[in-house]
Order: sequence, then structure tokens, then C-alpha cells
Amino acid sequence: MTKVNVIDLKGSKVKDIDINDEIFKIEGDDIVLKKAIRLQMNSLRQGTASTKDRSEVSGGGRKPYRQKGTGNARQGTIRAPHYRGGGVVFGPTPRDYSFKINKKERRLALKTALSEKLAESKLIVVDTLELPSVKTKDAIKLLETLKLEGKVLFVSSHDAEKLYLATRNLGTIAVIMVDELNVYDIVNADILVCDEDTVKYIEEALK
Repeated sequence: MTKVNVIDLKGSKVKDIDINDEIFKIEGDDIVLKKAIRLQMNSLRQGTASTKDRSEVSGGGRKPYRQKGTGNARQGTIRAPHYRGGGVVFGPTPRDYSFKINKKERRLALKTALSEKLAESKLIVVDTLELPSVKTKDAIKLLETLKLEGKVLFVSSHDAEKLYLATRNLGTIAVIMVDELNVYDIVNADILVCDEDTVKYIEEALK
């Protein structure tokens, strides 16, 4: 077990908690981590790009001119790729970019991402994420108090509506619920801020 400080929204230490080293302090696997990120990115791709090859374009049912005697190169159809309006060579066709990884790999990828944040001292645990209001200035004050810079990901175990509303105009801040936690968001964030119950939820889910 590793001890981690729990602070309040004023930046003062409240207590220490023990976190599971098998989740937050593993050696990790960068290959699996990259695979999990690619899985998420691929799921966002529509895969609807489409072109027609020479068999799908209209026209070109006969030779444009006779085989010999014209002085031109022989041609079989005006819908060949080198003609205007002809088919496209090796163009994109609709496809599904998604793929699957097993549960063990998913868990290992999450553990790797979390362990890297803890190792870099980029994981902050607070006692609560309840803001007094939905004003953006209060969210900015919170960031200044906790000295949070860059991309910040808040992960809440409870209803964080006020925090979401207060930070939605801040382009570098994201707020998600703990059951929405994913590898890409963790890696993409410079700092990960969780409440105490979120840490317990993660340990229960990944044990």
C-alpha cells in the first residue's frame, strides 16, 4: 500500500489514504496502453469515405474507337482511370476501423495510465468536488488555489453538475463520472483530480 495525501478545495491536507499498489503502482505495459488508445480513437472514425472504381461508374459500354488505324493508343473504355469521369484506382471504400481487446488488456491499460500519473505526481486526491456555485470564476479560483495548470481531468464519484457547469467554458478542463473513466482521457490530461470515493471505486472495479 502507498499513502497519498487527501486535500480539500483550499489546498490544505485533510488526511492520508492507502491506495492499492497493484492498481496505482504497477510497472505497466506501454504496448497495451497504446493499443487501448488506438481502440478508442478508431471507434470515433466513421469509415464512410467511398469512391467508385471503373466497374461502378456509368458509361463506357463500348470501345471509344477502333483498335487499329487511328494512330492513338488502344482503348477499351472511356471509363478507365486515366479518363475524366473514369473510375478511381485504389480509392477508399467504406470500412469498419473498430477492433476488440480482451478484458485483461483493458484493465492493464487503465492500471498503466493511472500508475504513470501517480509516478509523475500528476494524480491529486481531494475530499470532495462539490463547488459552492456554478460560476466560472469559482472554477478559475479553484484551479489557482490547487495550482492546476494545463489540461485537467476531474473524475467524480457523485453528481458533479456544479463543477461541470462552472468549467464547461474552460477549454482545458474536462469533468467525467468515474464510470466513464477511460485510458485516452487519462493520458490526454496533464493532471488527474479525483475525489476520495473515486479512488475506492477504481480499486473495487480493477481489483
